Amino acid sequence: METLIFQPLIDYLARVPAILSPIGTGIGDDGLWWVKFQIDIVNPLSWHVVQEFGCVINYLSLNERLPTLFYPVSPAPYLNGGPGEYLSWVIESKDKEFTPAILRQWLEGRLPNPVDQLSEWNLG
Repeated sequence: METLIFQPLIDYLARVPAILSPIGTGIGDDGLWWVKFQIDIVNPLSWHVVQEFGCVINYLSLNERLPTLFYPVSPAPYLNGGPGEYLSWVIESKDKEFTPAILRQWLEGRLPNPVDQLSEWNLG
């Protein structure tokens, strides 16, 4: 059941340049969901992806923000290693009615289209 809920979003995220597989998912006891993935930090589009996600997911509008958060997570670097191996990114829902499929629609409507077409990304 959980895979069906997330599959449209996972399929979309897998097409975004610099996002690496696997993409983890989960739903808490409170019904709130999350996805977790790594971004290839040597990919020239990596910071563009972070910026686009930060804009759409965290800060699309001052008055009507999405009920989601996008942020980095990492175990202690001094015990593990650098960001290429241990830095991950999480998208977290703050409203169980806001489904992964709805987030996909928001991303599709605002990110370069088609998202996997590198020439659509503004590198300027």
